[in-house]
Amino acid sequence: MSGHIKKKQKKEMPPVNTASLPDIVFMLLFFFMVTTVMREVEMKVTNDIPQASEIQKLENKSLITYIYVGQPMPKYEARFGSQSRIQLNDAFASLDDIQGFVVQDRDKHDEVEQKLMTVSIKADKNTKMGLIGDIKTELRKAQALKISYASKPVGNMDDYYTR
Repeated sequence: MSGHIKKKQKKEMPPVNTASLPDIVFMLLFFFMVTTVMREVEMKVTNDIPQASEIQKLENKSLITYIYVGQPMPKYEARFGSQSRIQLNDAFASLDDIQGFVVQDRDKHDEVEQKLMTVSIKADKNTKMGLIGDIKTELRKAQALKISYASKPVGNMDDYYTR
């Protein structure tokens, strides 16, 4: 044996192959496009909401439960009449259905989010306040105490601040 010591050569790490990265990104994109549900409610009641000057936008839409109130659309008037009706999701409902609807929607969320939930009443501007009061009573029974009323801004908001 000879007496010299061989130095170990440092091996370099091979570069990471990124050729499959676009495939992975498109697979993830396709997965989320297929699994995401974009829910649109079919309006069965008229919903010309009133205007207001002091409005605040609700941020987290997933924590909002909507109750629609208004006259049935013309194609439903023969069956449901012309008096204001309540719509929960895609169906007409009675006052008795509100409590179960809110509790069921609340149970879909974890305990922390349940405290942040809001019920938004989207009532047509011609709806009688008696019906809105009855809805609020049912919401109290369901312990849904955070309520908002949907409205649209008056004209241009820039005009509002200059008055």
